[in-house]
Amino acid sequence: MGIKGVAFDYGKVICLPPPKGSLAKLADLAGMALEAFEALLWPTRGEYDRGTISGVEYYRNFLAEAGVFPDEGTLKKMVDIDSEGWTNINGGTVRLMEDVKRAGLKLGILSNMPWDFLITARRQFPVFSLPHAGIFSCESASIKPEEKIYRDCCAALELSPDELVFFDDMPVNIEAACSLGIRGFVWQNPETARETLRMLSIPV
Repeated sequence: MGIKGVAFDYGKVICLPPPKGSLAKLADLAGMALEAFEALLWPTRGEYDRGTISGVEYYRNFLAEAGVFPDEGTLKKMVDIDSEGWTNINGGTVRLMEDVKRAGLKLGILSNMPWDFLITARRQFPVFSLPHAGIFSCESASIKPEEKIYRDCCAALELSPDELVFFDDMPVNIEAACSLGIRGFVWQNPETARETLRMLSIPV
């Protein structure tokens, strides 16, 4: 079958990477060395993205493992800094998304994303109203690279896996997509993605 849709990850694809100072600010609030803080930050983030715990619970839980117990106000500030790091939209990606839609293809966002960020982002960022469907881990109750979230994306766009192209910055997520028949590509930048789509005969 031909390609009928394109989906984009959000973090580091639709938005730029968090500023270099974001993690340092979080580590300072925790009173921890940056390396020690970062080592605890990512391994347990899955349940936050899945929507089973709040941001405050996420930070409280993994910091407790290090014997760090910030007060509620500090925890909320950490969640705010975390969310703020993902707000710098990549205009080049948005233009590509608009061109995909203009070319007559179905457009999707497929992203691991917690409730804390999604609720605010939908109000603040026009890009969230651009796609035909947005599939987010907190609503899907599954996270990439789990199979369910990819299936949810195909269902929402009413496409079979081989009709969908997907861009994500993490190779593990692309490997999972490809294993289901989705045409997945590791994200580099909007220009490279545009060239990839053109090679697939998509007029963008």
